[in-house]
Amino acid sequence: MLQKAELLRTPIEHYDVTQFNVVPLVEAMRYMAFSARDLARAADITDRMMRDPDCGILLCLAGSLVSAGLKKVFADAIRFGMVDAVVSTGANIVDQDFFEALGFRHYVGDEQLRSGMFDAQLRELHIDRIYDTLIDEDELRICDDRIRQIADELDPRPYSSREFIRAMGAHLEQHGCKAPDSIVLEAYRHDVPIFCPAFSDCSAGFGLVAHQHRRGDAPCVTIDSVKDFRELTRLKIENPTTGLFMVGGGVPKNFAQDIVVAADVLGEQVPMHQYAVQVTVADVRDGALSSSTLKEASSWGKVDLAYEQMVYAEATLAVPLLLGYAYHKGGWKGRRPRRWNRLLDALGDPQLPLAAASRE
Repeated sequence: MLQKAELLRTPIEHYDVTQFNVVPLVEAMRYMAFSARDLARAADITDRMMRDPDCGILLCLAGSLVSAGLKKVFADAIRFGMVDAVVSTGANIVDQDFFEALGFRHYVGDEQLRSGMFDAQLRELHIDRIYDTLIDEDELRICDDRIRQIADELDPRPYSSREFIRAMGAHLEQHGCKAPDSIVLEAYRHDVPIFCPAFSDCSAGFGLVAHQHRRGDAPCVTIDSVKDFRELTRLKIENPTTGLFMVGGGVPKNFAQDIVVAADVLGEQVPMHQYAVQVTVADVRDGALSSSTLKEASSWGKVDLAYEQMVYAEATLAVPLLLGYAYHKGGWKGRRPRRWNRLLDALGDPQLPLAAASRE
């Protein structure tokens, strides 16, 4: 019989890009073939966008990345000024990063559990499985309820996910973060906005449902995904030169790419994203957005073709190499912090033209 304490005994450890100089390895791949050469070119593009003083960089996250051991990689990217905004699934930000910030962990699952033959027993033990990684469902419920508590303390009005996640960062700053390298906390401290366009599709959704249910007919907190879209589009208008570093696909990828078109809808002519790298294992043949090439995105007027690269590799292998290369090359050291959270707050009424709002 499986025992919960035995199953949840070995925590996932997060990779540290600062400890391993992968530059010689990645540069050697430049003279190989297939995915190795693609990865080396993607590393060059990543470094190039960080060296472009005009480039605002958007980090897009989809898939179970934080639970897989990549939390510190992304937290460091924020801490060292390598990215200016994050567009993510809610699971990475709430169920995984904020969850760990509350003092909980993800655990290494025994190899036999991958078969799926023990999932019914895991359910009885209140253990959730992400392929080879385990989570305590009882602790997730605490995370859900913490989101409810944060919502209860806010003024009852519509919020963009960016605004709500910023409140989550403030909560960690005020009450203490119980784990190092939180993405939410580092973003709060460095004024890096985090957008989760499908924010209710995670622990945040459960917490907000509980918040609204308790309020009944009284005013309550709601999430305005259109406000997310408008805010991110305004950043593109304000900072026309942009680069995308995308891990996985889905909503974060499409949301970040679409701001070029959204700006055009608003009557603002902005260039396509000048730089773009995507790491994915999705199959392009099904016509889905997650796997669609960056060249295909160019047909929609979203991504320029000069500096784009697809890397067909699993994230836990490719991301440490790509961001580790960029870190040790040091192109990020000259970047100015954009502090886009402050910018969006300063712009005030979204009905105002950007130039007018910036002068006030």
